Amino acid sequence: MSETHTQKRGKHQLKTLLLQIRDSPQVREEELQSFATLSGLSRSQIDVLNVFDTPDFPANAADGYDALWVGGASEANVLKPEEFAFIDPCLRLIRHCADTGLPVFASCFGFQLAVLALGGEILHKDADFEMGSLPILLTPDAKTDPLFCDISDEFLAISVHRQYAAALPDHCQLLAYTDQCMHSFRVEGRDFWAFQFHPEVDRDTLVERLTFYKAHYTDGDGQLDRVLSSARETPVANALPRRFVEQVLLA
Repeated sequence: MSETHTQKRGKHQLKTLLLQIRDSPQVREEELQSFATLSGLSRSQIDVLNVFDTPDFPANAADGYDALWVGGASEANVLKPEEFAFIDPCLRLIRHCADTGLPVFASCFGFQLAVLALGGEILHKDADFEMGSLPILLTPDAKTDPLFCDISDEFLAISVHRQYAAALPDHCQLLAYTDQCMHSFRVEGRDFWAFQFHPEVDRDTLVERLTFYKAHYTDGDGQLDRVLSSARETPVANALPRRFVEQVLLA
């Protein structure tokens, strides 16, 4: 890997790129607004590269930006590159960002892309996968991490995913987990974080998104109602995008 990206700018000068893996216009808009609101950036500071519109793009597509955000996906499967032609370009882009030291904040599908791009392993669950507001536990390494250092050992976060990490890549520090799977890591020596949970999704967004995708994630209105009725606010997780901006990009 090359030297860490070190250029620091004022908050209103920051320009970031969102690698978006969303096909629905409604969810595209909601995800962009969520990243903007919770990061404290304006929408004009986040350009969007949507892979459904532009499935082929160069590995250096994020060069010149101050950071890369990577969002989630419900219309794609990271384990099916033969079906989704944009997966390989996504992997190359994320690998390039790690090599060049560009700051990265990757959520859910972005976490899975990062695991694969850096040499880890992703597996699939058809049933009993995580869905809802879940307690996240921290590892000892989180105590010295810029994003997690002053967070208590357990906090709630939104998690909805069928794919999960079976093994992390080398040179990565596990920071957070649940009983079922690994949930966050940092690439050693890099401003590169990945989260299997959704830091950019709050309770209201979970309700909206699961209602929209209920045929994909639930077995009917009964299961959907049970999940939504147990949904809780997730303020600690939702503070992470702003921490990334303030503690990393502006530090």
